[in-house]
Amino acid sequence: MNARTLRDIVALELATANLPPTDVRPVHRCRLTQWSSELPGFGMRSYASGRRIYVVQAQMGGRTRTVTIGDARVISRAQGLDVARRVLVRAQVGENPADVLMSTRRVPRFDAFLSEFWDKVSPRWKPSTLDRNIYYRRHLERAFARCFLDKIEPADVARWFAALSAKSGPAAANRSLQLLSELFNKADAWGVIPANSNPCTQIRRNPTRKHECMLSDAEFSRFGSALADLRVSAPMETDAIRLIALTGCRKGEICGLDWSEVRGRRLLLHDAKTGPRTVWLGTAAAELLERMPRHADLSSVFWIEDKPLTVARIDGVYRRARLAAGLAHVRMHDLRHSFASHAAAMSETLPMISKLLGHSSVKMTARYAHLSDGAAIEDNERIGRLISKLLEVS
Repeated sequence: MNARTLRDIVALELATANLPPTDVRPVHRCRLTQWSSELPGFGMRSYASGRRIYVVQAQMGGRTRTVTIGDARVISRAQGLDVARRVLVRAQVGENPADVLMSTRRVPRFDAFLSEFWDKVSPRWKPSTLDRNIYYRRHLERAFARCFLDKIEPADVARWFAALSAKSGPAAANRSLQLLSELFNKADAWGVIPANSNPCTQIRRNPTRKHECMLSDAEFSRFGSALADLRVSAPMETDAIRLIALTGCRKGEICGLDWSEVRGRRLLLHDAKTGPRTVWLGTAAAELLERMPRHADLSSVFWIEDKPLTVARIDGVYRRARLAAGLAHVRMHDLRHSFASHAAAMSETLPMISKLLGHSSVKMTARYAHLSDGAAIEDNERIGRLISKLLEVS
């Protein structure tokens, strides 16, 4: 170990203490060094020019080495003393910071690992998942691009998450954090970072407002009338929305529906959210598909001007319809809620509703069942009247 090694140790300790690196070049003329009585090896060196610097001196390789810590105008005495104390401990145990630097260089920077993660993992995502994550990746690229992967602390993630929540909303921040956490989990699994060092695990997700809405018979009627009025100007969009309401499918599933997936009274969806699934069609849904015009070149069921129908086009027509029906608070996904809730009101079992909606578990379906509270209250009232009558004293 030599003076360069000692300078490297000082540089590491300055970085650890978030202090500026030293750029002082000591002048050997007219200097005076005052050594500390509380820590041998630490001192302040003064020059005729008025410049003062903190230095640390240690025995290394049988020789005395002296290295500058920093300018006294930038670093306080307490900070210089703290850095010197840790430098002397490292020097006494013979630690060579070159070994630490080599280890650090083996850990990639965040932007490089993000590209590696994407290349290895994204080919296994469903197309819809890939499209969604492409959007959220942009939030990650802007956050930690020049940071080494193992130097990203929970505090860094917390600051980024708070800023993103304020700028892009709580839901977008939650999705971005989920993608970031998956990236760190892969870095852990691949041995790139120490085990169990994912900085995202300590971050609490944003609470999201539960939006629960079940359309009544009157609301469905008003909405149907609004769709009928729009059908002349937007036939493809309105029929797609009707099919969503009739099947309980997600808008992405219907928007991307291909004729190869239509098999009589069934839809064999290849790219549903939970994987391939079967959607059974009622009479109204089957008749809607039978009257749909086919494109000469496209295999898409719904299309506009020689291109497959986009979710954006459906969303635009849906917003016009709900405003015309006086249902500004109703999201398109509430059509799916209503499908499930009406099934629950008709006493369909949760496993059957789960199958109709394509849920991966019955637990996911259970949250829809309570939206039919009106029917449950009516049943409870009827049962109460019966029991009350039986309890009457004759």
